[in-house]
Amino acid sequence: MAEPSAATQSPSVSSSSSGAEPSAPGGGGSPGACPALGPKSCASSCADSFVSSSSSQPVSLFSTSQVHDLIFWRDVRKTGFVFGTTLIVLLSLAAFSVISVVSYLILALLSVTISFRVYKSVIQAVQKSEEGHPFKAYLDVDITLSSEAFHNYVNAAMVYVNRALKLLIRLFLVEDLVDSLKLAVFMWLMTYVGAVFNGITLLILAELLIFSVPIVYEKYKTQIDHYVGIVRDQTKSIVEKIQAKLPGITKKKAE
Repeated sequence: MAEPSAATQSPSVSSSSSGAEPSAPGGGGSPGACPALGPKSCASSCADSFVSSSSSQPVSLFSTSQVHDLIFWRDVRKTGFVFGTTLIVLLSLAAFSVISVVSYLILALLSVTISFRVYKSVIQAVQKSEEGHPFKAYLDVDITLSSEAFHNYVNAAMVYVNRALKLLIRLFLVEDLVDSLKLAVFMWLMTYVGAVFNGITLLILAELLIFSVPIVYEKYKTQIDHYVGIVRDQTKSIVEKIQAKLPGITKKKAE
């Protein structure tokens, strides 16, 4: 009775061993990538893990490190180019209309591309070369936006939109009287700012502050933190006095 059982078990053992041997070269020569799995289950598990890992990561045009390096002037040429270009555009918008600025920018870009295309065509005709279109490498680039990436961008934007809507409801429906009063005082001060500056001027000042304040704060962090702490303590004490004198104010609980 032992011999038939061994005979019946030997085909299964031989088939499993024979199925395990060809899976190694078919796996791309990476041992341990999908252990103890057949070819089909290995491919499906690897595909599922890739899809889950790619879908869990948010899609973003610029990472936080890139923006940080740009603002803190880690690469002087790159930051200088971005700062100079945006500043020139804002100054142009302050002097001319939006339509004129956009038209001049498009004309300048077309002048560069058309001139370069004509120049390369003349060089190819004189040298009798067959290099082809000078912008062919850029024309072949796939710039289509997939539906998945579009939904990821929309979902990321909706998070901030929902936060803003919730904050506006809290402020305008006076959930906390102190916060609503702060907004009222801030808007009252902004009326005086708007009487002196327009929107483009504020954008120019904001850009100057963005590209100057972080690098200054990085150099003088200790001194700035000291004075900011003093101002914060004074402001906190004043707010607490106002909360104690005004009736009907719900004090925020400490988290």
